[in-house]
Formats: sequence, C-alpha cells, structure tokens
Amino acid sequence: MPVTADKRVLMAGAAIAIAAGLSSPAAAQSAGRMAAAADAQTNFARDRNVSVMQRPRDGYQAVGLRMGSFMAYPKLSLGVEHNDNIYATDGGETDDLIWRVAPEISISSDWSRHALNAYARSSILRYQDFDTENSEDLSVGAAAQIDIQRNSFITLGFDWADLVEPRTSPNAVVGAVEPTEYETTAARAAVSHELNRLRLSGGYAFKSFDYEDGRNLGGGIIAQQYRDRDEHVVTARADYAVSPATAIFLEVSRNVRDYRLARPAVTLVRDSEGTQALVGSNFELGATARGEIAVGYLSQEYDDPTLGDIDGFGARAQVEWFPTQLTTVTFTGSRTIEESASPGSAGYTSANLGVKVDHELMRNVILTGNVSTGKDDYQGITREDDRFNAGVGATYLLNRNVGVTVAYSHMDMDSSGFGGQDFKVNKVGATVALQF
Repeated sequence: MPVTADKRVLMAGAAIAIAAGLSSPAAAQSAGRMAAAADAQTNFARDRNVSVMQRPRDGYQAVGLRMGSFMAYPKLSLGVEHNDNIYATDGGETDDLIWRVAPEISISSDWSRHALNAYARSSILRYQDFDTENSEDLSVGAAAQIDIQRNSFITLGFDWADLVEPRTSPNAVVGAVEPTEYETTAARAAVSHELNRLRLSGGYAFKSFDYEDGRNLGGGIIAQQYRDRDEHVVTARADYAVSPATAIFLEVSRNVRDYRLARPAVTLVRDSEGTQALVGSNFELGATARGEIAVGYLSQEYDDPTLGDIDGFGARAQVEWFPTQLTTVTFTGSRTIEESASPGSAGYTSANLGVKVDHELMRNVILTGNVSTGKDDYQGITREDDRFNAGVGATYLLNRNVGVTVAYSHMDMDSSGFGGQDFKVNKVGATVALQF
C-alpha cells in the first residue's frame, strides 16, 4: 500500500482520537486518511512535517489497482523468524524456526465527498518442529466517513478478528498445550463539528471478546470462557485552538465492561464501570516537533464487593521530534486500567514509556530502533510485572513492488507475586513484502 500522510491528523482530530482509542489500529489509520483533507484547512492541522514513515517515495510505493471509483492495494508478506523461547518460560527454553505468510488487501474510495475504506488481512504461522503452536489470524473491517459540511463529519466503522493470544501476553495461560484462540467484534460511531476555534466531538464504541477453552498436557480443560465480555465506551471531547499550532482539550469517557458468566458459573464477578477524564494539548512546534499530551484521572468500579476499586492518575502521550528531515524520534507514554485474567484479580494498572527512532539512510533504505518499558500492578493480588522491550530493524525497498526487512527484538518479563512468570525472548527474522 502506498505511503500516505496517515498521521498528519492523528493528534489534531478529536473524532479521530476517539476512533483510535476505541477501535483497532487499522480502523484508526483509515479514519486518519479520511479526515486528512478536511483537517488541513482548520486550526487543528498538524501537517507541517512529514515523518520518515509517512514520506512518499516516488518509484518505491505501490500504484494500486483501480476498481471504478475505488483503489485496491494487495500485498503479500513472506517471512521466516527464529524464536529462542517459543513458550515464554523461565528455564528450559525451547527454540524453533517459524515461517509466516501474510496476505492482505485494502480498498479505498477516491470520491470528492465522503469516503469508504475496507481491509482484509491474515497471518499464517507454521512452526518447523512444534506444530501445536501453528496459528492462523484473520481480520476484516471497514470504515466510512460522511461529510456533513466543511469540517463536520460522521465516521462509522466495523472490525472482526479471529486471533491467537501470544505466549508472551500477561494473560496467557501457563501450561496450555496450544495458545488460546479468541474472536473480537467491534463497532463504532463518532461525530465531529468545528466552530471556528472550537471543535466538539463524541463517539460510541462496542467491542466483544469470545475465548475458547484450552487443554493441559493431561487432556484436562482449561476454562477461558469466563473472560468472554462486552465492552461499551462513550467519549466526549472539546478542543479549543489557542493558535493555529496549539490546541487545548478536555476529554471524558465512560466505559461498561459486562462479562457473560455470572455466579454460580464463576466465583469472581468481573463486571465493572469506569471513568477517564483527561486534559491536555495537541501542538506543532514549528518544524521541530508535534504531538499530543494529556493527563488526568481514571477509575474502575467493580460490581463484586470482594474486589477493590482501582483509581488514580491517568495519562496518554505521543510526541514526534524531527532533529533532521531524515530522522523522526517518537516518544510515547500511557497509564491505563486493563482487564486481568488472573484468578483473584479483575484488573491492573499499566504504565508504559517508549521511544522509537526512524532514520532514512537513503530514499529506499530505512533504519529503525525502539525501546520501551512498562509496569503492571494487579488489583486484589500481590503481583507486579516489569516489562522491557527493545528492537532494531532495516528495510530495503528494491522497487515499487518489492521490499525486504530484517529485524531483531528482545523482550524481558520480570514478574513477582501470584500467577506471573519470568521470561526472556529473542527473535530475529527477515520478511519479503510484495505489493502491487
């Protein structure tokens, strides 16, 4: 798929921020593409710079296939990876070679008004020696924008995915013969209206999770359906442009997390309601930096009286720094409340910090590096997880149809208390991408 200015309005559009926060990354990217043209004429555009990964590269980006008033961008990735700890265990590590086939297609309209995007993608993994780890992920979705008038629009979206939970997930089942499979279904709607310096937006999102039970080495069932749930989120946001390059905002969201199983089927009722209130700013500092930073309060109140509520400091940040036109440094941070699958705990606070560097060595050679750290503090049990991730990679674009990427990543999990697991995982691999 060709490189587009997907992130030019990632920080500027309130409705887009809502969509990105409540839906899949693919849906957020689609929403960003659809609003880019309209946002460029407002006080909320943050498009003075083009990051390394956004930059169009003549002669190296796919042309696509025209289908009437739509453009289709098919892509096929073929990869191989060596993983030195496929089960993410502490001691007795098992390594394997993993082959990956990942077809995908995205379709976008090129109408002068309104927009419609759709995608379908799959990731098929085949392990050389341990075929119980084989998996097939599939996801499809669509997003639409309805233009009401200049700088006022409605966005709608739907996503469905059939996925496999990674062994490195904090909620992964220890001792299961195969990774846990689950389905997600998501739908969302958002509206945005701009009145000179004021932008008002609101949105609703729904997401359901359906997990399959696993089995242990003895053939016994490992129950996972207690994790099945529906999540509802309503968000409202107001942005005020104090200048063409800076806006301040207030964002409030309310969520309901409704689990399908109740007593006596489960001993712990995980239903809850939560609130997040953030104040912040999105900005562009000349040709130097752009981004969004927000801080505030978050809480999650649980229906089960045996569970304590979670509340405290909330935060979300993403800032891009441009030391040169050929280098982009992206800083990210967050503090959120997440759902826990651990016995005795329904949720945990997750604090994360990260930095990523993209450098354009040549027009068709891109180098990347990233480091991130995180800490998860579980409610109701004495468990804390400290996470560290690092990685480097390089992409070489041979022409507009072929690209090669090599990458290395390291993950270190240090867990203390009940139900956690320490592990280190190193991966090294190469991928050939074919696009049209």
